[in-house]
Amino acid sequence: MNLTAFLLALGATCRITRFLTKDTLAAGLRSQVADRFGDDSKAAYLVSCGWCASVWVATAMTVYALALADNAWFKVPAIALSLSYLAGVASRWLD
Repeated sequence: MNLTAFLLALGATCRITRFLTKDTLAAGLRSQVADRFGDDSKAAYLVSCGWCASVWVATAMTVYALALADNAWFKVPAIALSLSYLAGVASRWLD
């Protein structure tokens, strides 16, 4: 994997992890997991812990990046997700 693909995979991993564990739009998913397995379950913890979820998101992103690093099917969503994450980080500093 080249450096560009690595950095794009990193940015995409950060954004997807943030979406799953913190974003209001994914709150329904987190609630469904908690309802099904219990609030104190490992599954509920997994979808609310950035450190925990990032391992699984990074694993999937690594496979995706290694398979398609030079393909637009990787680059376009990875660039969009990376830019989204960076815009979120920048907005915290600027606001």
